[in-house]
Amino acid sequence: MDIITGLMIPFFGTALGAATVFFMRGDMNRKIEKLLLGFASGVMIAASVWSLLIPSLEMSEEKGTFAFVPAAAGFLLGMGFLLFLDSIIPHIHLDSEKPEGIKTQLKKTTMLVLAVTLHNIPEGMAVGVTFAGAIVGNSGISMAGAMALAVGIAIQNFPEGAIISMPLCSEGVSRRKSFLYGMLSGIVEPIGAVVTILLTRQVVPFLPYFLSFAAGAMIYVVVEELIPEAQAGEHTNVGTIGVALGFVLMMVLDVALG
Repeated sequence: MDIITGLMIPFFGTALGAATVFFMRGDMNRKIEKLLLGFASGVMIAASVWSLLIPSLEMSEEKGTFAFVPAAAGFLLGMGFLLFLDSIIPHIHLDSEKPEGIKTQLKKTTMLVLAVTLHNIPEGMAVGVTFAGAIVGNSGISMAGAMALAVGIAIQNFPEGAIISMPLCSEGVSRRKSFLYGMLSGIVEPIGAVVTILLTRQVVPFLPYFLSFAAGAMIYVVVEELIPEAQAGEHTNVGTIGVALGFVLMMVLDVALG
């Protein structure tokens, strides 16, 4: 039951964030948007380091020399995987009129949802692989540590849910549909996590690689999408403050609960 709850927590964070569309009045404030983008970036960076890369290195050290190889290889593979998805999945970012990925006739609202869904994939993988490590019991990852990551991802999913649903509403989509799109953008997280859990026995020998793979995928999203959007135009210092707040919160969560 604890595992099921842990896997669903990030999705609930997205759904709660998307629900803020029912309380919005007018367009989303640019300062708030930048603060939320920065906050999500900070959480993902801290989660990648404390919850994924450090455990990957610690597990590899137990197996002998060249402990950095699984962490380095997995990290680069994760970055490459998201780069590949980014180049083929049609999507569009906030405040952009130019779609990315393969050419398609999809609506702008659909591509906005796909953009958020794209960077929810590594988050689902990250939660799944940490719970898989906790289930094994000899990986150095505790159930409390896995739960801490799930809570951290849920916290940063709250602004992500708001960031997708509010702009959709501003584009003329109804509040109910905006909420639905925002909520559904996070469904890939529990799905990805469950698939990883089901493959636990196969994952165990390569757990250091999977952990760093998820870290690389998450850092790709931060560098490619979240930080550039938080630093575009005016009020860039607000985005920077958001990064600091998100980073410290996730670090404290991981150290306190892990």
